Amino acid sequence: MSNLNNTCINTIRILAAESVEKAVSGHPGLPLGAAPIAYTLWAEHLKHNPKDPSWPNRDRFILSAGHGSAMLYSMLHLFGYDVSMDDLKKFRQFGSKTPGHPEFGHTPGIEITTGPLGQGIANGVGMAMAERFQASRFNRDSFNIIDHYTYVLCGDGCLMEGVASEAASLAGALKLGKLILLYDRNKITIEGSTDIAFTENVAGRFKAYGWQVLNVADGNSVEDISDALSEAKAETNAPSLIVVNTQIGYGSPKAGSASAHGEPLGAENLKKTKEFYGISSDDCFTVPAKVSEHMKGLIAKGIEAEENWNHLFEKYSAQYPDLAKSWKAEQSFDYTELLLEDNGFWSVDGTPIATRAASGKIINYLSSKIPNLIGGSADLAPSNKTYMKDMGDFSANNYNGRNLHFGVREHGMAAISNALTAYGGLKVFCSTFFVFTDYMKGAMRLSALMKLPVIYVMTHDSIGVGEDGPTHQPVEHLAAVRSIPNFIDFRPADANETAAGWYTAITSTSSPTCLILSRQNLPVLDINGKSALNGAYILLDSKSDVPQIILIATGSEVHITLEAGKALQAEGIDARVVSMPSWAIFERQSEEYKESVLPSSVENRIAVEAASSFGWHKYVGLKGKIISIDSFGASSPADKLFKHFGFTVENIMAKSRELLNK
Repeated sequence: MSNLNNTCINTIRILAAESVEKAVSGHPGLPLGAAPIAYTLWAEHLKHNPKDPSWPNRDRFILSAGHGSAMLYSMLHLFGYDVSMDDLKKFRQFGSKTPGHPEFGHTPGIEITTGPLGQGIANGVGMAMAERFQASRFNRDSFNIIDHYTYVLCGDGCLMEGVASEAASLAGALKLGKLILLYDRNKITIEGSTDIAFTENVAGRFKAYGWQVLNVADGNSVEDISDALSEAKAETNAPSLIVVNTQIGYGSPKAGSASAHGEPLGAENLKKTKEFYGISSDDCFTVPAKVSEHMKGLIAKGIEAEENWNHLFEKYSAQYPDLAKSWKAEQSFDYTELLLEDNGFWSVDGTPIATRAASGKIINYLSSKIPNLIGGSADLAPSNKTYMKDMGDFSANNYNGRNLHFGVREHGMAAISNALTAYGGLKVFCSTFFVFTDYMKGAMRLSALMKLPVIYVMTHDSIGVGEDGPTHQPVEHLAAVRSIPNFIDFRPADANETAAGWYTAITSTSSPTCLILSRQNLPVLDINGKSALNGAYILLDSKSDVPQIILIATGSEVHITLEAGKALQAEGIDARVVSMPSWAIFERQSEEYKESVLPSSVENRIAVEAASSFGWHKYVGLKGKIISIDSFGASSPADKLFKHFGFTVENIMAKSRELLNK
């Protein structure tokens, strides 16, 4: 290793350790051990421009082991991104650019939010899929405008997580040759040696997945790491795993121990670590002049790379103007104007239809309108109704296909969908049964945190699943989805409301949307679907401005609630029926609108939903009633289950009379 490279790497190490020490919080072990990996990649292989972090043809770098963020922030600072030395000094502090784990959209140069271990590996698979898809659509002879690698740095913990296995298996099947996973193998976790719980042959496992596996014996050798990266890049028919053997906390008194992982070194140990690297203990948060000068050259190389690409794109635009126009439009397209007045999109016939089937029709309609709409299911497309006809299947033999096949990998699917969306220029949906959001929740939460408008198409939404029984009947899942900040729930009552749900999902720019759809056929309401765009609306109004009672329902339960409301009115009870497909959207409306739908003066309220009652008290108050399911379901035909659990016109009317003392 050259003296210059050594100085650069040690600068990264110490800046990271100092950031952790100043914060009295963080993880110094990974930066000290893995800095040679990160530096070698960024200095010799990574194609990026720190002056334009969003350059479309940049290589993507993902730190799956997100607890090593102090190293990444030090890299960003040295390589010229908008991360200052003051930002490093504010590591893990409120409002800083340097939070405890990397956050997409918060810190320049962060490609995606990785916190929970393993997510970054799945994210890398998604980024690599996006690159192959866009390259197949836009590249032409001599014009490879999309041509980049995706690099992921992970640790032992990442590879223990199931989501990593799900995604890695899929990556092998898809032969994603431009995906390179750098494995920081230090054999230490918080509890001690990985031998406690992780003894498998990782290399053998990845070979079985269809990956190329390379090994670097000395994690401090820039030359060996660089050679392995070159070999990985040369393999075009398989993703590559580079196993780099490192020592956690290298150079510190805590080297090789679990205590190096997740706590500051301490003042005395930091001093000794600096001594090991030949750095004066008086030099705090400093960058040697020769490192700064070296970085100027690397920054200039990145700027030049983008300039060359811009020249290429100019020539491409002249030769393929339509493609260039489509490319630019898709980067930030507003679908509002495209769909809002599109009668074909909103048109619904009167035939009873399951909302999953209505959704399937809409997906196929949208696929002809939106060429960058891609998505798929966790091996359930025939049931979820998510297959786009005549749009091809994305595979190792056809990267141009728009139907994604995730296999039975729900968690990996959601994390991959996050990355496809974060990549830019794509409208992405993924799908499975609603009950399996249990497997997806971590990644769904990250969608909301990152403000990524991923579309989750979740079918088989209630006890309406029927004979499959309680294992497949979601009960608490609506409450779980609704509890996620910045997450749109949408449970439509019919085909019209399903169109409103899809419109909401397609036009959302900063929130994911979960479409919660029925297995069973539902009648079609005599409404305009746009009525549902406010999240809740009056389906059957009372005769007076102030009703005696308000009945609120979602999804399949809207229909029996509507019939109950009509029957109550026939009895002389002035009832109002409100359809509320989306709590989240309703809460975004003005106070005036919310009051017009649910006047606060009316305390007699009943909510009807075949799910947990959790959260409904907000809308019915202490005096109101909730017809819900606060137990698990059962295996039975759906109609019998609805009757057993009280989802009948008769029960709604009886509860209404009780409430009104009639």
